[in-house]
Order: sequence, then structure tokens, then C-alpha cells
Amino acid sequence: MSTIIIEQVSKQFKHHPVLDNINLTVQPGEHIALIGSNGAGKTTLMRCLLGEYEYNGSISINNLNPRQNRQTILNRIGFVPQLPPPLKMPVGQLIKFAAGVCDINPKNIVDITKQLGLDINTFTHRPFNKLSGGQKQKLLIGIALGRNSDILIMDEPAANLDPEAREIFLKLLEAEKNAITLISSHRLNEITTLVNRVVELDMGKVVLDDKLMNK
Repeated sequence: MSTIIIEQVSKQFKHHPVLDNINLTVQPGEHIALIGSNGAGKTTLMRCLLGEYEYNGSISINNLNPRQNRQTILNRIGFVPQLPPPLKMPVGQLIKFAAGVCDINPKNIVDITKQLGLDINTFTHRPFNKLSGGQKQKLLIGIALGRNSDILIMDEPAANLDPEAREIFLKLLEAEKNAITLISSHRLNEITTLVNRVVELDMGKVVLDDKLMNK
């Protein structure tokens, strides 16, 4: 089981501070709603956890530095980005690649996309970047949840989902009891039942860190 330790993490872009001395410890079984206005630093913090950005301070995921051990860390994480990547890879090839990276059966991914209302068999040869926004989101969620990950990092994951798919997605996420979940959403009321901790960022600082005792 993974533990995340974030100590005195700061990040700036072109001398503009985005994260300012963030300190957080996340234990196995914690499901966190990461909230805050646009520009608060939520996405940047997630990208630091994924090892995409250099930063000041330290991040440890199961005693590993995500920058220095990025491939190992990414194999443990299911990630849904706010903006889908502009991949030209055919859908079928993308599923096989994603499954191969973490040594799972591609059927795991396909089954979840079907539950979300996406029949992947009709899109197998279509480039990922030619899918609609909702189709991309369903596939990315299928890849993230199909990996049996220790950690789920989700940045506005339900933004492009139709109401029925959103409801199914939330039920699937609720079943992920063992994974650490870090989910950013503007619909806090939608994810309240899924989380046991709320962390709010404002101007790159943690201004609220509450555990929900009823969870």
C-alpha cells in the first residue's frame, strides 16, 4: 500500500508562484477531494505527484521520488487528466499499450468503458484524438480504473460525461476502497459521498484540511 508525503513543496512558472510550501501526508484508504478556484494550484500539485514538473521541497510516494522513479510511480497510478492528451494512436492500440505497461488484461479496460456506455469495438481503429470529448473521457477513465492502481489521481474526471455515465462513474469510483484517491472537482456536492478528507488550495497554499468523521 502506498503513502504520499509532500513536504514544503513550492513551484513557480516564470517567477510566478503556483504552489507555496505545501505540506500533506496521505495514508492508504484516504479519499481526498482537492478543491479550490481556478489557478489555486490543484492541477500543478497533481502534475508534481506524477513526476512531470521539477519543484522545490520533497515528494515521496511509497518512499520513492516521483521525478527520479517516474516509470515505477506511474505504474502504480491511475490518472485522468483535465484535458485529454492529443494522441493520434488508434484506440485499440492505446488500450493494448496501457494494459501492457501495467501487465493487465485489456479486457479490464474495455469492460469499464462499456459500463460507461462506450462500445469500444466500434472505435478500435479510430485515432484517439478523433473521438468526442465524452468518448475520450470514458476511455481515459477505463484505463485509469482498469489498472488496479494503488493511487487514483483524477482532475475534473466527470467534466465531459453525460449524466448517466457520470452516475456510473461515481459508483465505480466508490468501489475503489483500497486505493488512495485524489480527485479535483468543481462539483463538491457530487463527490462528497466518495471522500473522507477535503483539502482546499488557495493561491498555492493549503487553507483547509478537514477529515470527514462520518466516512
